[in-house]
Amino acid sequence: MVKEELKKLIADKNARIGVIGLGYVGLPLIVEFALKGYETVGFEVDEKKVGTLNAGESHIVDVPSENVRKVFDANKFHATTDFSELNGCDVIIICVPTPLRKTKDPDMSYILAAGEQIKKYARRGQLVILESTTYPGTTDEVLQPMIEEAGLKLDEDFLLAFSPERVDPGNPQFQTHNITKVVGGVGKDSTEVAAQLYAEIVGDVHAVSSARVAEACKLWENTFRASISEWRTKWQRFATR
Repeated sequence: MVKEELKKLIADKNARIGVIGLGYVGLPLIVEFALKGYETVGFEVDEKKVGTLNAGESHIVDVPSENVRKVFDANKFHATTDFSELNGCDVIIICVPTPLRKTKDPDMSYILAAGEQIKKYARRGQLVILESTTYPGTTDEVLQPMIEEAGLKLDEDFLLAFSPERVDPGNPQFQTHNITKVVGGVGKDSTEVAAQLYAEIVGDVHAVSSARVAEACKLWENTFRASISEWRTKWQRFATR
């Protein structure tokens, strides 16, 4: 059973973890896993960024170059533009941007591009997790059919979940390891295994009933943050009158 196989790989730290997108979300995440002893692979389309990381230099303020060099020298991390290495990963986490278009809807092109690469190199026994901010339904309506086009069946051959990134870039008080992680799977098996995975690097993991609930949580959080930001701006204008 794929759930039990993945749970054992994670518990034994034998799961090979791939992260697509090495920006302010993906790089801190993958380095955390590598520091915990997991073999990791970072996937990027930017060759310059890949070269810099493999030289031991971080381009993200929240990730010290010292940590990048440490996990690279220990053979626990390397970056690549070769997406065929996805086939050798037991866990694949998507951390690509979803900027808003002029019409205020999310640009899904980066998620779709990542999904195409996963579909191309998918195999039995993988857990796929989406972290990119998106609308409720993306994980099961978009990613699940793409992976199933590779001839794989959910729960029998692969697991699929959503866990929203909650990073506050440049905040030294709250970083990946001490920010509560919300996790929701497309099915109970996916939720259980994804929660187990994140518990390896995050102190507090909160499992919810589905991927759609997890996706909605992120939108509510973003709405709250935007409201607070707007209130602060208005208050500052009032206070300076």
